[in-house]
Amino acid sequence: MGPDVICHPRCRPVRGRPALGACSIPEIAKTERDLPKGVKHVSVDLRSDEAVNAALRRTKVTDVFIATWLRQPTEAENCRVNAGMVRNLLHAVAGQKIKHVALVTGAKHYMGPFEAYAKTKMVTPFREEQPRLPYQNFYYEQEDEVFAAAEKQGFSWSVHRPHTLIGYTVGNQMNMAATLGAYAAICKETGRPFVFPGSPQQHDAVVDITDGRIIAKHLLWAATKPVARNNAFNIVNGDLFRWNWMWPKLADELGVTAAEYPGHAQPLEQQMAGMEPVWDRIVAKHGLRKNPLNAVASWWHSDADLGRVIENFNDMTKSRDMGFTAYQNSVRSFTDAFDMFRSAKVLP
Repeated sequence: MGPDVICHPRCRPVRGRPALGACSIPEIAKTERDLPKGVKHVSVDLRSDEAVNAALRRTKVTDVFIATWLRQPTEAENCRVNAGMVRNLLHAVAGQKIKHVALVTGAKHYMGPFEAYAKTKMVTPFREEQPRLPYQNFYYEQEDEVFAAAEKQGFSWSVHRPHTLIGYTVGNQMNMAATLGAYAAICKETGRPFVFPGSPQQHDAVVDITDGRIIAKHLLWAATKPVARNNAFNIVNGDLFRWNWMWPKLADELGVTAAEYPGHAQPLEQQMAGMEPVWDRIVAKHGLRKNPLNAVASWWHSDADLGRVIENFNDMTKSRDMGFTAYQNSVRSFTDAFDMFRSAKVLP
């Protein structure tokens, strides 16, 4: 029997083992045709305890994978809403024999939430034993919900902290591959320069990323290997790069010329303002799926990643020491994602 899944694109089901992933993003809920064979999609508002209980009443669950968030105007609201979604989900499955719960968070665990971003001196590479920062952070609140439920219900847990996620999905507000692909297409259509839009620090500093496929392997590993249970882990590809090296490679793959970096940030949210008619023209010209630009590109989130004024990369020693040895070439993370978007007629 295939798994019953409330699916989020950062969550891969484990074949033959009923699993539950969590999704609360409306655009993603519309992409059932993109789900792997054997996956059942259940749409539910995780903010509502009653709705989650009703949706899961007849669903048998043994493992839970939580990879969702809803951005709120303040971190206090982020904490209330996002911790609440985790609490509602785990409450709904409390009567079942849950074996393992995996929570996907991210690098803001080390860098701070948007309201206090990088206000504390960063120590790189980020390591899992680094203490929590002295700020409200919805990642911490979500972790605490998992820890409390684990103690009460008796399941094992794992926390997974990726960096910038790269992979195929439509409607995800954190997908840099789709964003850069749309940016390149608009540059090509309008004759604009394909210029790295971020800060000098990000242009020149060491960085890493997380492929969607490697986090899937990491989730499976932590859920099935006893040595990994009840631990928090960084999860990145395993290689390092600088954007001044990566940018020309992405330009070549996307069929544009990498422009000379001007030495300062030029945020995409400003560059791409009002480009919806241009995108619609590109969609019609190339026979693409009729996705609105804001479902393909997430300018604000890529600006946040590329506009950082701090160095940020992650240590993988803890996972390696416990036996997780998977590696992913970061150039191919981007090029494979571009190929999938083109094949699916999302990008030209």
